[in-house]
Amino acid sequence: MVQPWDYIAKIVSLGDSGSGKSSLTIRLCEGRFVSHHDVTIGVEFGSRIVPVGPPASLEHNINNPSSAPKTTSPNAVRGGGGAVKKGEELQKHMKLSLWDTAGQETYKSITRSYFRGASGALLVFDITRRSTFNSVTSWLHDLRQIAEEDIVVILVGNKSDLAPASTITAGDSTNKRQVTREEAEEWCRENKVMQYVETSAKSGENVELAFLQAAERVFQLVNAGKYDLNDKRSGVKRNTGEGGNTARTLNLGMSAKAAAKKGGAGGGCC
Repeated sequence: MVQPWDYIAKIVSLGDSGSGKSSLTIRLCEGRFVSHHDVTIGVEFGSRIVPVGPPASLEHNINNPSSAPKTTSPNAVRGGGGAVKKGEELQKHMKLSLWDTAGQETYKSITRSYFRGASGALLVFDITRRSTFNSVTSWLHDLRQIAEEDIVVILVGNKSDLAPASTITAGDSTNKRQVTREEAEEWCRENKVMQYVETSAKSGENVELAFLQAAERVFQLVNAGKYDLNDKRSGVKRNTGEGGNTARTLNLGMSAKAAAKKGGAGGGCC
């Protein structure tokens, strides 16, 4: 049985090459870790349906005012949400159209074109390589130049399995951390980025949490009327199947091959 969904949203992953963007997408979509992945050329795609809004958002402490977000296991959320009490609104689901973009400078002009129409973004760096953190400001600038003004951005520090301590510990071979949690959180405050999440594509720690945080904030903006769901250029669409519960395939723009033929110019809204 195909999982029903109510909305579809375009989410892009960006950041330096080797920071683990593709591994995060594979972990989310397939629940597995790939230790060696070919360099992404242009963009790769994935999708995943997740619950948004209560009761699932409260159960998983996503935007739950009564408690802070907690760590989620690799397979913690698979579209559940618990029983709905009489009088409560039915659980909503959002299909995330995931665009994993190339991080190499060679493909940057192509990569930038895929930011257009995105409603959310995961800005990824490797916490064991400071150079990748130093680049996030430039990536954020590129994103905000092209994407919608209200795009939801989550800063993701990946490879936490290589950095068990939250601070830099000189001479500790087991802790390869080069960027502290405090540094990343301060950067988020200075650059008006929604949240910082540390993940491990290898263990699956917090991978779902990062994507769910973005999805939940997009859902909040949908409810606030920030998107025109009938506008083809919008990064969020409503499922137009009968009753909004019939899953179907949407045209999310040109394929990577088609984009390459046109010099990387993305088509469609998503």
